[in-house]
Amino acid sequence: MLKRRADEMPGIPMQMEGAEGIQMRMMVGRADGAPTFAMRHFTVEPGGHSPRHSHDYEHEVYIVGGYARLENDGEFTDLKGGDVVFIKPNVLHQFVNNGDEPFQFLCFVPVTFDCGKPTPGS
Repeated sequence: MLKRRADEMPGIPMQMEGAEGIQMRMMVGRADGAPTFAMRHFTVEPGGHSPRHSHDYEHEVYIVGGYARLENDGEFTDLKGGDVVFIKPNVLHQFVNNGDEPFQFLCFVPVTFDCGKPTPGS
């Protein structure tokens, strides 16, 4: 069994073109022996955003807190803590923090796309 606290994991600034004010914490991934899914915790600072991008795998996303606007295949949706979003593969998407506090979400992806970064204690 693996147990860790999200707030004790180091945040790694997202280094993708088009990303601003966003960091990722790998909660569970390949380096932990997860065979199927990776769980990632993202924090987007006010005014920050994820890159506007698409890829060939799905996202399951749980909004932990804050507010943001999601672009999903040209449609825009406002998000807040407690919301759940499913983003299909190959769909252009972007999270933009349009609130006054950090926007936080959990993102679940196939473990083969977890960036391969080891987590402390692994």
